[in-house]
Formats: sequence, C-alpha cells, structure tokens
Amino acid sequence: MLRMPRRRLLTLGGAALIGTLPAPRIADPFTLGVASGDPLPDGVLLWTRLAPEPLHPAGGLPPVGYPVEWQVSEDERFTRVIREGTATAFPAYGHSVHVDVRGLRPGRQYYYRFRSQGHLSPVGRTRTAPAKAAAPRSLRFAVASCQAYTDGYYDAWRHLAAEELDVVFFLGDYIYEGAINSVGGNRMDSTLGLPDTFELETDTLDLYRMRYALYRTDPDLQAAHAALPWILTWDDHEVQDNYANDASRFTTVPAKDFLVRRANAYRAYWENQPLRWPRQPAGPDMSLYRRFRFGDLAHAYVLDTRQYRGDQACGDNLRAGCDDRDDPPRTLLGVQQRDWLLDRIGRSPARWNILAQQIMMAECRYGGTAGRLDMDKWDGYAADRRRILETAAHTPGTVVISGDIHNNYAADLRVDFARPETAAVAVELVGTSITSGGDGSDTTAQLDTQRTYNPHLRLANGQRGYVRCELGRDTMRADYRVMSEVTRRGGTISTRASFVSERVRPGLVTA
Repeated sequence: MLRMPRRRLLTLGGAALIGTLPAPRIADPFTLGVASGDPLPDGVLLWTRLAPEPLHPAGGLPPVGYPVEWQVSEDERFTRVIREGTATAFPAYGHSVHVDVRGLRPGRQYYYRFRSQGHLSPVGRTRTAPAKAAAPRSLRFAVASCQAYTDGYYDAWRHLAAEELDVVFFLGDYIYEGAINSVGGNRMDSTLGLPDTFELETDTLDLYRMRYALYRTDPDLQAAHAALPWILTWDDHEVQDNYANDASRFTTVPAKDFLVRRANAYRAYWENQPLRWPRQPAGPDMSLYRRFRFGDLAHAYVLDTRQYRGDQACGDNLRAGCDDRDDPPRTLLGVQQRDWLLDRIGRSPARWNILAQQIMMAECRYGGTAGRLDMDKWDGYAADRRRILETAAHTPGTVVISGDIHNNYAADLRVDFARPETAAVAVELVGTSITSGGDGSDTTAQLDTQRTYNPHLRLANGQRGYVRCELGRDTMRADYRVMSEVTRRGGTISTRASFVSERVRPGLVTA
C-alpha cells in the first residue's frame, strides 16, 4: 500500500485541527446540489458538498469545518420529518457531507434536505430498497454512463429525471480527465469563464475536486441526482484513460508515480459521490465492488473492472490473433472480486441477478470472422468471461448492464460466441453515453460491420441517451432511449428500440 508523504499528512492533520475553529459566514454553499445513493431496505446515503465558489480550489471556503443540518421527511413540504441530525463538512474531505441515514421503512419514498450557515439546499427525493423477504412485482431502473462535459449538454439527464424509476445505475466515466478550454468545448459558452487551471489534465487532488465541481454545477445533472438514488461505479476516465491497476496508459510513467495520481483520483471520487464512509479510499486503494438486494426479485452486483485487472494484452490495441487474451491466469476482476462474484451468483436465491459493470462483455469483432477485438474490454480477458458465463448458464435470470463504449448494444451472451447455434445463457444491455462523442448517429459503417460479424448483437446504435429497464417476476424489458442531439440545448428524446427477455429462457426479442 502506498504511504502518504509526511508533508501531506501534516497538511491534512492541520486542516482537521483548524476545522475545530468557528466557521465564518459564507454565500450559498449548495451550488453542487444534493444526491442520494446505495439504497438499503432500512436506509440510504445522503450527500452534499459545500462550495460557494465551486470552480475554485476548496470551493472558495477557508480550511474550517462547517456544521450541516439534515432532515428526512415523508412528504415534500417536510411536515412529517422522521429523521434529522447535524453533520460536519470538514476541509480534509473537500467540505463534502456523507450522511448514512438508517431506521427508514423498506420500499418507501422519502424527501431530504440540508441547511448550513442560514442557507437551505434543494430538496432531494430518494427511495429505500424493498425488504429482504419482500416479493416485489417489478424493479425499474436506468443504465447510464460517460458524460464528457465538453462534448454536449445534459438534456438526457433532464429527461431521465422525469422517468418513473426506482434507481439509477451509473457505470463509469462520471468525469473526463483531459484539459478543458475556457468555453467548455461543444458547449461553447463564452460566459463560462473557466479558470486557467482547467486547461491542465487532472492529476492532483485539487484538480480532481474542481473537475467534479464543474460537472455538478450542471442543473440537469443536479436534477437527476435529486430525483432518484444512484448506485455508481467508475471506469477509467475518473483516473486516466485505459489505465489498468497500477499501470498508466503511458509506459514511461513508473507505477509508484501513477499510484499517487490514483490515490488523488479515488479520494476525489469518494468525496463527490453518495458513497458510505467505509468506502473511502486508503491511499490508492478503494473497495468499490458490492451487492444490493431488491427483495427476492433481484440482486445487483456492482463490479470494478479497473483497479484489479492485469494490464491489457497485446499492447492495448484492437488486435486479431492475440493469444495472450485467453491466458487462464489473466484476470479482469482480480481473483478476490471474481471469486466473490462467482460464489454469490452461483447460489443466489433471487429471480434476477444484475451484473452492473463498466465494459462490454459480449464478443465484438471489428472486422470479419477473424476480425480485431478490443483488448480493453472483456474480449481481452476471455478466461474470466468464460468463468462468469459458465456460472450464468446455471443461474437463471442473469442480466449484464454495461457502459463505456458510447454506443447502444443489445446482446445475447453465450459461453462460446463461435457457436451462434447454442442457447444464450444471459443477456447484456450496453448503454450509450450521456454526451461523450457528441451527437452520434443511428448507424455507421463500423456498426453495420459489427452487426454483420457478431450475430449475437440485436442492436448496434450510436446515438446518445440511456437505457430504461423493468424487471418483472418472469420477464425483463429494456427500452433504448436516444437523444435527437446533445451539442445544442433542447434535445428531445425517443425510444429507438425495445427488447424483452424471459428469465428462464434468456434471449432478446424485439418488443
């Protein structure tokens, strides 16, 4: 484990001590909105972060702690407050607040808010998970990922916030680490006036904190967070594009130096997301994989395909004939996480098992039958994938949800993709990006080729948006919701395609 330099330890210690002094009055600190996440039958995690000047280091706050009051109510007007208390926004945690509220009733909707220094936050709405022994008729959720701020507007979040859902699964690339010019890329807002520091690639804790703050100032993203509880995992851009474990994408960067950057990135990620206190990182290590239960209907396994993976095979390129990708000892999940997953889904009592993870699991050839495969995806870790799909073959109701690739795909999953005549053992729903890649298009020459040479693909689409899903007792339905445009404000949304799959006979059929 990486040891933090003594000078940095002294800085954090000093901040904590200073935080005991009286806090000066400030302007409205709730510029980044509110959020909730990781719902349990008896509780939910509430989040906010104080930042009266969000685009500046430390959010424009002095290094002192601020008391933050919180309330949970059964109604939006807060006439039936059932839980309340006071937390402290410490400078050592970026003045973020993580309140783990317990003692709530299962399967219920609640409202929450914060107050600090005479200012009241926006009201958020959240929902607890059903009781462990409950038998829900359905679970409604959305799958979303990849929201590059510079690539477009977040109208998709505004539409998602209006959907009737129980939870959002966000599957990575919440931020992008690259430099941003002063007008914010495709948004071309000359009034934005970003500080010059945004023209630097993120690598320090302050720069990562400021990048999250920029994204969270968006009103549509704030609306989606305030409307529903989120369950999140990361992919690569929260740290660096295509990193693997302790390996930077740049081969000249030593592992010990990259781990310093990873520690900064993981710390900022935890500070800026609705994650519980036990999830906070220790240096460059952060345990993010976990399970959620929705009564007997569904168990959701949230995976981490970045922190523990072996470095990508064959130079991290699109390759044909890469024998290393099928080497049994190579692992995408790491041995501990993989064994945890296989053990739990292998004996799961739930009717459905959701694998919420970052990268496309289905084989996807980028040419003919011997075409190129993407070594950054599950295609580069074929042995791990085979183990999971062999387990899914004996576990009815396995649904894989994925992000990362900025396209919509719907796929039948087979143990051996070279044998398309064999029965599917699971299905995969790959959601496109919220904005990454700009407007996109319904189809491209590459997508046409993929449909030709990957017969298990039922959909390949390049528009922006999200996937809306409903699990019933015996049937799953997925609606691919796509945007008319994202590079200009006011994009409209429509359903591009819909599929259903039966729990005991997996296979996507057009609805």
